[in-house]
Amino acid sequence: MIIAENIVKNFGSLKALSNVSLTFLKGECIALLGPNGSGKTTLIKSILGMVVPDSGALHFNGEHTQGKWLYRNQIGYMPQIGRYPENMTIANVIDMMKDLRKNPNEHLDEQLIESFGLANMMNKKMRTLSGGTTQKVSASLAFLFNPAVLILDEPTAGLDPLSSEILKQKILKEKRNGKLVIITSHVLSELDDLVTQVAYMQDGSLVFHQTLAALKEETGEVKLSAAISNIMNRRNHE
Repeated sequence: MIIAENIVKNFGSLKALSNVSLTFLKGECIALLGPNGSGKTTLIKSILGMVVPDSGALHFNGEHTQGKWLYRNQIGYMPQIGRYPENMTIANVIDMMKDLRKNPNEHLDEQLIESFGLANMMNKKMRTLSGGTTQKVSASLAFLFNPAVLILDEPTAGLDPLSSEILKQKILKEKRNGKLVIITSHVLSELDDLVTQVAYMQDGSLVFHQTLAALKEETGEVKLSAAISNIMNRRNHE
């Protein structure tokens, strides 16, 4: 569904991405992991068309993405920190996004709006919202247009335990519906029940990309965090 081939991106002397090749298929929930500065954000922004790679190719559903933008309508993106016009209400922001899409026949998925209780606070202005409630708005917008691909950057950051579980169950539901879900997170314990594959990056390069089952079998670990620690320790001592 999404294929990255030898993606290179430099910012001056900084090598943000160095010949990164990955294949993400529908029906998978993939953890995109790595320390800060590993290249995860640059790769995500490249997929979203917010960063243009210096070389390499990105394909979405078999089509080259260079110079195109319509494919982005099939992607729902939840940023780590959502920034919205402070004087707008929640309803204003949602209506603005609907207007930008300009597709009256589009099937809307408002499940999270209801589950998070946002329907009862639509008149609240964005500047008055807590960080957790802003996260709920961001999550609801990511799923709203029923996209084929979901890219979620630290999706549970700032959410209370109940809201975090609501979001995780929604992610699992959409994965079962055949959607591709890509998640970045530093809270690895929250990914154990969600992800099917793990892609780990470091210093702009892909270290490994394999199924969660294979990773656990290779390391003998049950928890994702322990498996990641095991395999990186071994690689660092090779």
